[in-house]
Amino acid sequence: MLAKQIQAPQPDVLLATLNARYIHSAFGLRYLKANLGEFEDRCEIHEFTLESRPEDIVEQLLVNSPKVVGFGVYIWNVVQTECVVALLKAVAPEVIVVLGGPEVSHENDDQAIVGLSDYVITGWGETSFRELLAELLADALPISKIIAGKQPKLEHIKMPYQLYTADDIKNRVLYVEASRGCPFKCEFCLSALDKTAWPFDLDEFLEQMDILHQRGARHFKFVDRTFNLKIKNSLRIMEFFLERMSDDLFLHFEVVPDHLPEALKEMITKFPAGSLQFEIGIQTFNPEVQSRISRRQNNEQAKLNLVWIRDQTNAYVHADLIFGLPGETIESFGSSFNQLYQLRPHEIQVGILKRLKGSPIVRHTEAHQLVFNPNPPFSIVSSDTVDYSAVQFVNRFARYWDLIGNSGRFKQTLPLLLGDDPFEGFSVVTRALFEITGQTHKISLLRFCDLVYQIGLDYLGLSSTELVGAIRLDHAASGLKSSPKCLIAANKLAAYQHKSGSEKTGKSHNSRQSRH
Repeated sequence: MLAKQIQAPQPDVLLATLNARYIHSAFGLRYLKANLGEFEDRCEIHEFTLESRPEDIVEQLLVNSPKVVGFGVYIWNVVQTECVVALLKAVAPEVIVVLGGPEVSHENDDQAIVGLSDYVITGWGETSFRELLAELLADALPISKIIAGKQPKLEHIKMPYQLYTADDIKNRVLYVEASRGCPFKCEFCLSALDKTAWPFDLDEFLEQMDILHQRGARHFKFVDRTFNLKIKNSLRIMEFFLERMSDDLFLHFEVVPDHLPEALKEMITKFPAGSLQFEIGIQTFNPEVQSRISRRQNNEQAKLNLVWIRDQTNAYVHADLIFGLPGETIESFGSSFNQLYQLRPHEIQVGILKRLKGSPIVRHTEAHQLVFNPNPPFSIVSSDTVDYSAVQFVNRFARYWDLIGNSGRFKQTLPLLLGDDPFEGFSVVTRALFEITGQTHKISLLRFCDLVYQIGLDYLGLSSTELVGAIRLDHAASGLKSSPKCLIAANKLAAYQHKSGSEKTGKSHNSRQSRH
């Protein structure tokens, strides 16, 4: 008689979240599961995307009749997660719902999603979720619904990297962190609430990175707020990856722009093209605004370092600006944009100030008449220095800039559009694009070519010959088989005039970075 096979019990604890896209991975949920101790085997992680239907999510969550479901709640998924929680409690009210994440860690008294849930853990959750779970699984219900998360020492937190699956390694962004927290107090950021930055044990961290690398991981996105804060650690991490350098290795770091000592510079120069991406938060070059929001930044040193990175290294530079900071005007923002553009980062991300719950930026609300959208992501809609129409304009500016400036698809044409005043030049492009199309989305690349040509001629007074030449080079580099109308017309005219000649073509690339 065959012995009966003993099957492990079905997990009765689920950790779930809605990622912005499939390629993202829920780093926080993996930390929670890794630190559940004796309860880890009873827990499963379920990841969905914002496009997933609440009905389908709830159906999948209830397949094995869980006792507890925990949700990671963020500014980008709170609306959809609220719909999921509401349906889950309607269909299976016996299921205990626990919330965590930055969106429910502050100002949670009146949040609808908090009202629907059973418990909320604010702040750090690795220790507090395990303790709560121990009570819930023992049918001992905690007294308080809102539980302040305990912050353990980092050496007491188990790293979660073994929970990245083979599928994650192959298809998803792998988030890693060598430190937590931030010593800076920039008031638009939740990290302003941190007292300092805390490093993980570097030997153990690098051991985990080695295991991931041996499993095939090649893309590592560091979420450290200030990767280059402690240079000794930064050098060791970069040396570790440099020893494992390959054509497909890619590292993403957030760096402080005004802190690049010579030892770190020397290390950066050793990395080949396509292996390093630096996310550099400039936010504003306006000294008065910087002081107002408690942002410490040596602007001149930051500029020198950005120029050095572009001229002396192969690193890809993604720089950030924020519109809508207290006291910032559209003119002073334009000045920051122009100064940053002259430093030649590969991308300039124009962001709109958001009211993150708990961030100190709210202290300026009355003095600067800050008004925020009541709906996520809670972006600013007006202040005493920018009205609603100005904010709407910059929203469109940011969208069109991403499609034309950041995409790398208009490398030859863009300088013609920008002229001597990049912010003003692209402002003309922005107004014209919206006037002609009324759209900021669903515009094809071919149509963009024709729109850019039309705007260059009719709104900027540019030479048709120059525009056609630049657009022709950009079109050739794009790899598109179809031609925009402006090039078809130019080709017909050239044939009619019996002019011939070879045109320089660009190399076709697949990614935004390689286009730059």
